[in-house]
Amino acid sequence: MTLQQLKQRYGIIGNDSKLELALNKAIQVAPTDLSILIHGESGVGKDVFSRIIHENSLRKHVKQGRGLVSVNCGAIPEGTIESELFGHVKGAFTGAEKNRKGYFEEANGGTIFLDEIGELPLSMQVKLLRVLENGEIIPVGSSTAMKVDVRVVAATNVDLVAAVRNGHFREDLYYRLQQISIYIPPLRERREDIPLLFRKFSSDVAEKYHMPPIFLTEDARQYLMNYPWYGNIRELKNVTEQVAVVETERTISRAILANYLNYVPDEKMPALFNGGASNSTTAISDRELLLKALSMGQMISEMRNEINDLRQAVAQLAQGLPLTHVPAAPAPSYDFYDNTIPTSDNELKLLQPQERTSRDDEFQDSEVVEEEPLALEDREKKAIITALQRSGGKRHLAARELHISERTLYRKIKEYDIDA
Repeated sequence: MTLQQLKQRYGIIGNDSKLELALNKAIQVAPTDLSILIHGESGVGKDVFSRIIHENSLRKHVKQGRGLVSVNCGAIPEGTIESELFGHVKGAFTGAEKNRKGYFEEANGGTIFLDEIGELPLSMQVKLLRVLENGEIIPVGSSTAMKVDVRVVAATNVDLVAAVRNGHFREDLYYRLQQISIYIPPLRERREDIPLLFRKFSSDVAEKYHMPPIFLTEDARQYLMNYPWYGNIRELKNVTEQVAVVETERTISRAILANYLNYVPDEKMPALFNGGASNSTTAISDRELLLKALSMGQMISEMRNEINDLRQAVAQLAQGLPLTHVPAAPAPSYDFYDNTIPTSDNELKLLQPQERTSRDDEFQDSEVVEEEPLALEDREKKAIITALQRSGGKRHLAARELHISERTLYRKIKEYDIDA
C-alpha cells in the first residue's frame, strides 16, 4: 500500500513531512509484534494510528476475541480498572455475580490500544508490566494465571520522561512499552495542512446538509494557519462545522472566523513587568499592582488639596492679607491620561510630592510643618477610606477610583478592618 492510498483509506489529510514520517513508521512496524508507544497532543488522531497498525498486521485476521480493543485508561476509576483490564471471577467483590472477561482477554489474539497510558495508577503499572513480560493475566479474585496473546499499542499526550523523573510512571514499564516510538505532530507544526483540513471538513458539512460550500479570504486563511489549535484536529473540525452551518455569508473573512476562536492572542494578554516579553512568566502580582494604584490615587488627592491651598494663598496675597496657611510645593507634573503603570521604586519616588525648595523666597520665613511619613499599610488604609468617603460608601465607585477590582477592595477592607 502506497502512502497516498493509506491516506485515502483512513481519511488522513496533509502533506507535512513529520506526518508522513509517522505514517511510514506505522506501516513498517505494523507486521511485527513489538509494543508501540504513540506520542502526541490530544486531538491529533492517535486512535487512527492504532487502527492503521492493527489493520496492517497479521492480527487483523484473528478469529477469537474482538481483534482491536480500545481502552481509555484515564476514564476508568482507579478502584475498578484492574477488573476492567483483567476481568474477575464470581464473588471476587460485592456485585461480582458472575465471571467477567477483561479487556485483555477480549483482545486475545489481537491488539489492545491503551490510550492515555500516563493516567494509569502506579499499582496497575506493575501488573501491566507483568503482562508485557510474561503474557499472563490474573483475574480479580482468582489465583490462577491465564495466558493471553495480545499486542499492546499505547498512547500518551503527557511527557512520560518527566513523569518517570517525578516518580509518576515506572521507568521499566516506559522502556518496555516504547520498543517502537511514533510521534504525531500537532497542527502548529504542520500549518500548511490546516487550510486543506478546513476545506475537507467544510465540504463534508456542505454535502451532508445540502448547503453551499464556504470559502476563506486570504486574511482568514493566514489567521487560520497562525492560530495555535491546542485542540488540534478535533478543535479545527468543530470550528469548521460551526462556521459552515451558522454563517449565512459563504465567504468567510478573518473577522467572521475570529468569532469562533477562543484563543487570546499575546497582544491581548495582561501587561508584564519590566517590559518582559509576552512569553515571560513574571507577571504583575496583585499586591504590587494594588500598591501602585493606591499610590497614584493618593497622589491625585494630595495634588488637589495642594492646588486649593495655592489658590487660597494667591488670593490672600492679592488682597494684601497675611498668609494663614503656607501651601506645600507643587507636585511634579504627570499625565494622568496615560495608562502607564510605574514599574520601579525609582518611578514611584518621582510620583511622590517633592519637598519645598528654597526657590519660594516669599515663603522662606514661614513655618513649615512636615508630617511624619506613613507606613505602607497605613497609606493603603488611608487611600481606601478616602475613596470610600468620596464615593459615599459605594464600593464599586471606590474601586474604580483606586483602579482595582471590587474583589480586591473587599479583601483589603476586611484585612484592615475598615468600617464601610
